[in-house]
Amino acid sequence: MKPSTSILEAIGNTPIIQLRNVVPKGAARVLVKLEFTSPTGSMKDRVAKAMVEAAEADGRLKPGGTVVEYTGGTTGISLALICAAKGYNLKIVFSDAFSDEKRYMMQAFGAQVTDVKSDNKRITEKLIKEMVETAHQFSQEPRHWYCDQLSNRDGTAGYHSLGEEIWNQTGGDVDAFVQAVGTAHSVHGVTEALWKHKRSIHITAVEPAESAILSGKPTGSHMIEGIGIGYIPPLWNPNLVNEIMPVSTDQAKAMSRRLAKEEALFVGTSSGANVVASLKIAERLGHDATVVTLAVDSGLRYLSTDLFRKP
Repeated sequence: MKPSTSILEAIGNTPIIQLRNVVPKGAARVLVKLEFTSPTGSMKDRVAKAMVEAAEADGRLKPGGTVVEYTGGTTGISLALICAAKGYNLKIVFSDAFSDEKRYMMQAFGAQVTDVKSDNKRITEKLIKEMVETAHQFSQEPRHWYCDQLSNRDGTAGYHSLGEEIWNQTGGDVDAFVQAVGTAHSVHGVTEALWKHKRSIHITAVEPAESAILSGKPTGSHMIEGIGIGYIPPLWNPNLVNEIMPVSTDQAKAMSRRLAKEEALFVGTSSGANVVASLKIAERLGHDATVVTLAVDSGLRYLSTDLFRKP
């Protein structure tokens, strides 16, 4: 391999592996795309790069400008990497509801972080909307570009490459794709790419059971970082999914712990939720099928939480 001229060239082309020990007998093959091998340790490197470069291309973000964003941390870290590599300033609106590791990583890349206080570290509709409004206020300053990931239509295209990689790495042998929903960019972007090749691929969107708003249930609070904003994401398109599956915080955390012990995969809570849902789909489809999901980010981001402090 030749040396890259920028860290940004290392984004994408992540490996995919088969789960061996947590998959029930007789179930479909379950493959996990290891997005935590991206430069910041998450899939959000793809979308951050896509959104920033689209804003550069049409002049919304000018040299020396400042990027503004609200975040649970994962997109914020990726934006911090992109801004550090490209020479932009970054103002982040964050909260104590999310792990300290995320805060420290954003600050390490040079981001200025402002906090919105949560209700006992729980992720709620009220918290997310207050973070969004705070970021909007910051963005009114001169030479500030508001990324606004929830309403940024450039985000979905950032995941087309992920869908193409899944198709190529499986040789087209994929029957179902499972992904948790935050902004919905990742599930939509992968679906658009995969359905161009094979329209029959079954798409399952995962959401927190405690706040299953996509399933028509009331908004609530949960502790699966990075997903479940408590209201319908502005760009949510139900026509790009076949099924919505709620997974509880406890189920997601328990699976993250199992993946570390039984599969040597050290991943965050949303990845645990993805695998919980994937195993249900795998049992339904049977041994001749293939289910693909994502290891969204690394468990290293959650060491300050209770995720790996329980047996």
